Amino acid sequence: MNEYSFKFILRRLRQVKRIRKAAVIGSGVMGSSIAAHLANVGIPTLLLDVVPKELTPEEQANGLTLEDAAVRNRIVHKALKQLLKQKPAPLTLKENIDRIQVGNLEDHLAELSSVDWIIEVVVENLAIKQQVLETVDHYRSSGTIVSSNTSGISIHAMAEGRSADFCTHFLGTHFFNPPRYLKLLEIIPTTETNPEVVDYMKQFGEDVLGKGVVICKDTPNFIANRIGVYGLQVSLAEMHKQGWTIGEMDSLTGPLIGRPKSATFRTLDVVGIDTFVHVADNVRNQVDSEEEKAVFKVPEFVRTMVAKGWLGSKGGQGFYWKQGKSILQLNTETMDYEPRNKLQTPSMLQAKQLKSTRAKIKALAYAEDQAGDVLWPILKRVLLYSAEKVGDIADDLYAIDQAMKWGFGWELGPFETWDALDVSTAVQRMKLEGETIPEWVENLLAAGYSSFYKEEQGQRFYFHDGDYLAIPQQEKRIVLHQLKKQECIIMKNAGACLIDIGDDVACLEFTSPNNALGLDVLQMIQKALVEVEKNFKGLVIGNQGKNFCVGANIALMLMEAQDDNFYELDQVVRLFHQTMMQLKYSERPVVVAPFAASVGGGVEVSIPASGIQAAMETYMGFVEFGVGLIPGGGGNKELYFRYLDRIPEGVEIDLTKVTNQVFKLIATAKVSTSAEEAKQYGFLRPHDGISVNGDHLIYDAKKRVLSMYDAGYRPPIPRKFPVSGEPGYAAMIMGAEAMRLSGYASDHDVKIAKKLAHVLSGGAVPQGTLITEQYMLDLEREAFLSLLGEPKTQQRMQHMLLKGKPLRN
Repeated sequence: MNEYSFKFILRRLRQVKRIRKAAVIGSGVMGSSIAAHLANVGIPTLLLDVVPKELTPEEQANGLTLEDAAVRNRIVHKALKQLLKQKPAPLTLKENIDRIQVGNLEDHLAELSSVDWIIEVVVENLAIKQQVLETVDHYRSSGTIVSSNTSGISIHAMAEGRSADFCTHFLGTHFFNPPRYLKLLEIIPTTETNPEVVDYMKQFGEDVLGKGVVICKDTPNFIANRIGVYGLQVSLAEMHKQGWTIGEMDSLTGPLIGRPKSATFRTLDVVGIDTFVHVADNVRNQVDSEEEKAVFKVPEFVRTMVAKGWLGSKGGQGFYWKQGKSILQLNTETMDYEPRNKLQTPSMLQAKQLKSTRAKIKALAYAEDQAGDVLWPILKRVLLYSAEKVGDIADDLYAIDQAMKWGFGWELGPFETWDALDVSTAVQRMKLEGETIPEWVENLLAAGYSSFYKEEQGQRFYFHDGDYLAIPQQEKRIVLHQLKKQECIIMKNAGACLIDIGDDVACLEFTSPNNALGLDVLQMIQKALVEVEKNFKGLVIGNQGKNFCVGANIALMLMEAQDDNFYELDQVVRLFHQTMMQLKYSERPVVVAPFAASVGGGVEVSIPASGIQAAMETYMGFVEFGVGLIPGGGGNKELYFRYLDRIPEGVEIDLTKVTNQVFKLIATAKVSTSAEEAKQYGFLRPHDGISVNGDHLIYDAKKRVLSMYDAGYRPPIPRKFPVSGEPGYAAMIMGAEAMRLSGYASDHDVKIAKKLAHVLSGGAVPQGTLITEQYMLDLEREAFLSLLGEPKTQQRMQHMLLKGKPLRN
């Protein structure tokens, strides 16, 4: 894109009314969750629903009438109460609910004139939606954007009869449930929608809502649900054809092939069986092909489930039913529940040893055992169907792949999956089995091409209309693995890589398994800091793995402890402390970019830095107590610093209270459920940044580095700080002993607590004693190593490694 066209687009976007306030009509699960997500990103939102026609017994008992506001707004009030109870939580912070204003569709319609975006989220019925939108058209202001959140009803049909200004500002905006967590936002314009509105909503969706936006055509169920429900239907059919159970299918169709843990049937339970039936029926009733209609015909046993109220998670039971600690699966033949079973074939065992999802899918699809017998027919039909729909439901194959990855959590989209299988090999087998290959796929192979995607010098291309088009580069999406292919690597070792990300900023990427911290990572941090101080304006520490960092390598620590290699362990802890101090006092700004699980050592790498730019979905906390340890990389000191610094200058510090706050946070292994909550806990400072769109995280961190550099960044000055001493220690131990007496803490828990209290209080010193950072680090090192030598701590570490959950001993 040249400078002129970029400025032209910006000028066009400025002509569209900027969204500062929104209204959501319909406070059901989806409507209230959309309102919650808008509140999460700072947009005040008016939530409206119908006025109740009858009083509840409780309202009658309280002497209320149908004219009282509490009654008239009851439906929305109830929805907001449910928001606070829902899991996973729709709100990143409970206080965000204050940004949602309650109302109803009689008393508050006039307020629609003051909002910039109105989202209709009522029942999936065209006539009802048209009626609501007619009312909206009457009350909205000129230029206000209106959209419908529908899973498949025609956007054009909804707009029939509306005013010209309404039609030019109307489009579909299909959020996926739950809106906070699922990345996909499908935007469906009509032929009358102003292109500037579409451009604006796409940019707004990415930058403000944090979504992956795909522009769809106005066809039944759009892109993701069209392909996804097709895949679910053929999976159901194949399961019955081959006589498999629900548990066996989910053993194969989950993470092993790059799909979510919920696989096929747990996904259906989460989505809702009634919703699944509705979406399938919607396609079946609108397509012309009899063959396609047949595929979308829902099995009778599924309709029986709906009739019985077995709707999945929201109904308490569905394909699975949890009874106590047991999870039962539905026998679809008898309609009784039975113990869940799993499948394990030779090819599945082999696939688990392979590193990449591409390799796993290829091995399983072509396997000559039960796994291949089921997986190949399912994949074959989904791939062919996706290819048939290119140009119908989306302009290109890339949009289909992105929709499936963002909406259904597939690691590989249909065409990326086809590439993994080798397009030519797969097509040959399909032909031998009598399948008809879409003409454009035949043309790809006839032209001598072998894949739907190709990569050259770090740039990806996708096949379209006989040639390859470059996947659009987004300025705010810095892709580290692509930069590495463009010879941007400065240095690397087995655990980390230093990359030039442009504008004189470097990025240190963790590359160890699970991004765990080991000697190689610590050594690379030290080398990176030296390099950055010489040749760069600053450093970003971030990566694009599944999690930012799950902490130190406890398997290695356990092995060394069991071999009595405490001298080596002592040296590792000293290196960790030295590295974090070097990071803290670097001459150049260092911004850490945590996301997802950022626990233990992940926190300890983050909080000494000059700044933090966290993803909205960042889960930070010290979890060492669960394996019988305390933080060992300087985390106790730095968190204590955070709490001291929260106290305004001039206010007398209650050191015992501050120490207790830090003690409780570490001893209870509290982990934030969002970056906003991490600020409340003190892992993030008030001025640390939060990126709503995780794809923009490295870019935002880089901008933060440059801003700090341009502002004349200077490292902090080392200082002594006061500790709570012996009185603080006594207060912490009193709390730990009370937990033991109440049965909530074991003897070993109290032993760990005493070690933690000794560190945080500064040891056996008077309250108010000023100590150095190194003094507290020495206390931490001694406590950490002594706990490593405890047999019960080693038992806890062993249990965590084997079982993946804490041991209480």
